[in-house]
Amino acid sequence: MHIELNDDLVAEVDRLAGPRERSAFVRRAVIKALDEARRAEALRSSAGVLRESGPHEWDDDPAAWVRAGRHADARRAG
Repeated sequence: MHIELNDDLVAEVDRLAGPRERSAFVRRAVIKALDEARRAEALRSSAGVLRESGPHEWDDDPAAWVRAGRHADARRAG
């Protein structure tokens, strides 16, 4: 893989990453960017799926629906 970065960006990476840690810093940045991109992709792909399947049991009072779900789960405290 060949990646081109401008000098200012490389200098900032070097400043933040420290000596001999450039590759590890870039690797972590790419992993984070991929995670964010996957999350955005999942959100886009699921957008609107509930709209067609209503009515929902939470429509009248979403907060009450969430509270009831929390109280129904014995693993949750409170």
